[in-house]
Amino acid sequence: MTDEKELLAGALGQFAGLSIQDFELSRDFWEYREFSKGEFYNEYRNVCKYLGFILDGVFRTYYVDDRTDEEKNVFFFSKHQVVVSFQSFIAQAPCNYYTQSMTASRIFYIHVDDLQKLYKQSHAWEKLGRLIAETAFSMSLRRTEGFMFLSPEQRYLDLMNDHPDIFNAIPLYHISSYLGIQGPSLSRIRKRLVKK
Repeated sequence: MTDEKELLAGALGQFAGLSIQDFELSRDFWEYREFSKGEFYNEYRNVCKYLGFILDGVFRTYYVDDRTDEEKNVFFFSKHQVVVSFQSFIAQAPCNYYTQSMTASRIFYIHVDDLQKLYKQSHAWEKLGRLIAETAFSMSLRRTEGFMFLSPEQRYLDLMNDHPDIFNAIPLYHISSYLGIQGPSLSRIRKRLVKK
């Protein structure tokens, strides 16, 4: 577990410029957890109290369409990325989504109260908190603008770039849902890209 905490320290250093000394302030706050496929990280109407760092695995954030009862994927989180219900976590308010492990997954996680303590102790941790909020805003904006300005093929390429590991890990209908297209359209996109 020590080696993997060093991986976490390195990732937080890259993300927010945390030094080893900054990370040491948090070392005892991080806990390890394994998720089974299908297990929830956070559920609808629950307040998200934990920020997770994914060692292995894939998570999705989705909502259920009231009219059709269809699940609609909104975000994916994969290896060496943060997993969190951003808005719920930042505002400490009930979540409008489900966040679920799509594969067997392993994470480190930290409680929001411990993060708040770190924000008060260190400007570097304050910066990390600000970057988490900025990342949440940026991801939401990219997602909205993707549907407004990008073709499904461009959205697919962006997904490949952001989450290269997920394509062999999850069923393609989840990717179709995320892209807002039907399965046959996804098949055509994949065939076109193979020909290129």
